[in-house]
Amino acid sequence: MGVVTPFPGSPQQVGFDRQELGRILDLYGRMVAAGHWRDYAMDLGRDAACFAAFRRTAERPEIRIEKRPVLRNRQGMWTLFGENGVILKRGHELGPVLAPIERRLMKLVAE
Repeated sequence: MGVVTPFPGSPQQVGFDRQELGRILDLYGRMVAAGHWRDYAMDLGRDAACFAAFRRTAERPEIRIEKRPVLRNRQGMWTLFGENGVILKRGHELGPVLAPIERRLMKLVAE
C-alpha cells in the first residue's frame, strides 16, 4: 500500500481506519435490518471522529461513537454517548464500547 501524504497547509484530521469503520457499519446495518435505525452521520474533525446513528432523520442521534486519539493513554480513545449526551461506555478498544448496543440488538431480535 502507498503512503498517504497530507496536503500541505491543511490541518490534520482524525478518522476511522478500515477495520473500525467496518465494525461500526456492520453494527449499523444489523440495526437497520432490525428496523431500529434509519440514518447515520459522520463528522471527521481535527480532534475527534464521530459516528452518529438516528432513528429518524429529524431527531437527535440515538447513539454517538466518538474516537479521540488524544485520550488514548488516559481513559481510552473510544466513547459511546447516549441520546441525551450521557456517556454510556468508554474504553481503549472498540469492541467492548459497542457491546451495550449489540446486547440491545439481541433483545430486539428476540422479541
